[in-house]
Amino acid sequence: MTTLSPRDGYRLWAPTYSAETVVTALEEQTVESFAVPVVGARLLDAGCGTGRRLRTADARVAVGIDLTPEMLPVTHRTEHYAVADVRALPFAPDRFDVVWCRLALGHIPDLAAAYRELARVCRVGGSVVVTDFHPAAAAAGHRRTFRASDGSVYEIAHYVHALIEHERAADVAGLDTIKHDDRAVGPAVREFYERAGRGGAYETQVGLPMVLGIAFTRRT
Repeated sequence: MTTLSPRDGYRLWAPTYSAETVVTALEEQTVESFAVPVVGARLLDAGCGTGRRLRTADARVAVGIDLTPEMLPVTHRTEHYAVADVRALPFAPDRFDVVWCRLALGHIPDLAAAYRELARVCRVGGSVVVTDFHPAAAAAGHRRTFRASDGSVYEIAHYVHALIEHERAADVAGLDTIKHDDRAVGPAVREFYERAGRGGAYETQVGLPMVLGIAFTRRT
C-alpha cells in the first residue's frame, strides 16, 4: 500500500472525505461528550478539512484552516476558511474562545509547536479540544487509510502520540487538562460495519479504542 504525505493524501481524499466513517462518528461522540459550548463563541477549527463541523456549530465567528487547499470549501456567509499549518496559525493571540484540532495532530511528528499555537490563539479561560487516532488502534494494526475516487486505497503518514505526550506538550504551552476520553467501537457504530458487510470485524473490534479526545482550558 502506498503511503502519502498528509498534503498529498488529503488532496486525493478530498472528493469523498465528507462520508462518515467509524472513526469520524466516534470522534464526533467524543467531542460531544466534553460539552464545550460553541454557540455564540469565536471558534477556530484547526485542520477543518471540508468544514462540515463548522457549518453546524452555530458559532458567532467560525474560522477553519487546513493545510490542503483542495479540502477547503468556498467561504460561506457564516464561516471563513484559509490555507495554513496548525504549527503557524495566521491569527493574533487570544483571538478565539474555543479552538478545535480534530484528527489532525497525528500527522505531525512533534506536538510542541502545534500546542504552542493552539494555546496562543485561545483566550485565557477558553477551551482547546483535541482528538487523535487512538494509540491502541495503531497498536492493533489499524492505519489512517482511505479509498480514493478511483478505488485505490492509500495510507496517510501518521505518528502515534500517547495521552501523556499530548498532556506534556499542552502543559508546556499553558493548557490544563480538563477531561480525556477513550472512545471505543460499540453499538453506536455497528451500522457502519453492517453496511460494509463486515459484521465479523465488528465482533472482533468491539471495545477497541479508536479515538483519543482531550479537553483543555488555557490558564493565565
